[in-house]
Amino acid sequence: MTKAKFMQEDTWRVFRIMSEFVDGFETMSRIGPAVSIFGSARTPRSDTYYHKARKLASKLAEEGFAIITGGGPGIMEAANRGAHDVRGTSIGLNITLPQEQRANPYAEFQLDFRYFFARLVMFVKYASAFVCFPGGFGTLHEFFNSMTLIQTGKTERFPVVLIGRSYWRGLLNWIRHTLLPARGYDKIDPEDEDLFVLTDSLSETVRIVVEAREAAARRAAAPSVAGQRPTGEGTVEGRPSRIYNRKNGLYG
Repeated sequence: MTKAKFMQEDTWRVFRIMSEFVDGFETMSRIGPAVSIFGSARTPRSDTYYHKARKLASKLAEEGFAIITGGGPGIMEAANRGAHDVRGTSIGLNITLPQEQRANPYAEFQLDFRYFFARLVMFVKYASAFVCFPGGFGTLHEFFNSMTLIQTGKTERFPVVLIGRSYWRGLLNWIRHTLLPARGYDKIDPEDEDLFVLTDSLSETVRIVVEAREAAARRAAAPSVAGQRPTGEGTVEGRPSRIYNRKNGLYG
């Protein structure tokens, strides 16, 4: 491939990326408060977690939250279906894959993405909470991306809830026994364990999300804090670690 051809192809790729952001922003800016729900596309409809995701989405929709998923089958379908059950707002952000992902029929709004990073911006920018059901690499990606953004102060702190103690226990044990300084590796701070909540309770999850929305409303009404200017894509400019205090409470 010649350099000219390479540059031409990358130039046109920029316009494709821009179009995904424009389409996403135009659609998502109208949805109001929302919760992004993640989980495995391989979860069958007979699975306990499918039923839990459907029920949770219904409860959150009844509280006035739109439900955002990756638009595919499994947990994603369950969450979109739960919102659909109670006539809530249901959004599917589908991704184009080599093995084509089948979009579920329960999303009121469907957006198709070629690029994972553009899709990920929509999950973060327009959601006031993340809920992660059992899932694979994609779910882990979304979970750890949220941890990175919150830990580094690149986004306002928002609830991240892991549903399924038996499923997530192994990962969380590894975090506690490998990453924390007490075990000698010192890769995260002890306070970083407070960046997420592990539970099996749907009612607790709803309470956490609703309380976070109320706390966010109070912050929005308060005077702005220097050094926390929003960047527009769902993050803030960031704060020096010396003034970033993670001990102010889960959503303080």
